[in-house]
Amino acid sequence: MHTDRTSTTRFAVQVDAALRAAGWQPGRWDIKQAEIWADALRDHVSPAGHHHTVFPAAVEAWAEFGGLHITPTGPGRQVAPATLHLDPLHGLHMARTLGDLGRALGTEVCPLGAETDSQALLAIDTTGRVYTLDHTGDWYLGADIDQALTTLIAGTEPLRLTTG
Repeated sequence: MHTDRTSTTRFAVQVDAALRAAGWQPGRWDIKQAEIWADALRDHVSPAGHHHTVFPAAVEAWAEFGGLHITPTGPGRQVAPATLHLDPLHGLHMARTLGDLGRALGTEVCPLGAETDSQALLAIDTTGRVYTLDHTGDWYLGADIDQALTTLIAGTEPLRLTTG
């Protein structure tokens, strides 16, 4: 797939601009905060006994992008661009839902953040694929965090996994 990337950035201009406006820069890495989130998720048990699974792909995404409030500018390509808050604690009480999605996909899934306008939950699996879960169903955003952020910020239509 051809993208608008140049040798100086890994994201298309619109995506790069939104990420930088939110405080991201190449090399951003807050592993201390990522570990705090990992511990909070590992320690949480739902009333029905559901647990979160934490794995390296999630911790790496949190270390690079965690804490960012991303507000895209401009129109989306196919759908409205999403306003994002990349904080996995948005999914703290969603252990059962994420566990169910993981089982359906044959993997494990961990929270990544939320689309703040719709309250859709962003999640990542063990290989780094990213999904969003909302009242209309579950959606595939991309094979990695870069593709997912591009889908969300550029307003590209995600692939539906299920119907709500």
